[in-house]
Amino acid sequence: MLNRRQTTVYNNPLQTYENVNKASMSGREVEAAVLTKAARKLQACQASWNDNDHDQRLDAALKFNQLVWSIFQTELDKADNPLPAKLRVDLLALSSYVDKRIIEAFAYPSPEKLTPIININHNIAAGLRGSPADDDNKIE
Repeated sequence: MLNRRQTTVYNNPLQTYENVNKASMSGREVEAAVLTKAARKLQACQASWNDNDHDQRLDAALKFNQLVWSIFQTELDKADNPLPAKLRVDLLALSSYVDKRIIEAFAYPSPEKLTPIININHNIAAGLRGSPADDDNKIE
């Protein structure tokens, strides 16, 4: 007889894989994955802008992006952050720019307003992975 944990593993193998994958990822890989997830949530909103549930999905995607960037800001502002001071200052300035774009998208929603946030998320994720931004992820 299976216990509850074993049943969960069999009922949702994708979730199990994601949990194992997260546990084996480095900090940079996790950050890159989270930024990619944030960008894809916004891209999904752009792709389904006229759907009935658009407002709820956009709200959730923007809040997720806001949370991600707030966490980065908190980490960058810590005195024991190992990044060079200049890089920390530059990333904090970039996060301020992203915050403004997110607030603007909340206040005056349009698909075009999501593009800068998406591109920044993908580019930072690519940098964390040590690879150039994938042209398939970039929006012109």
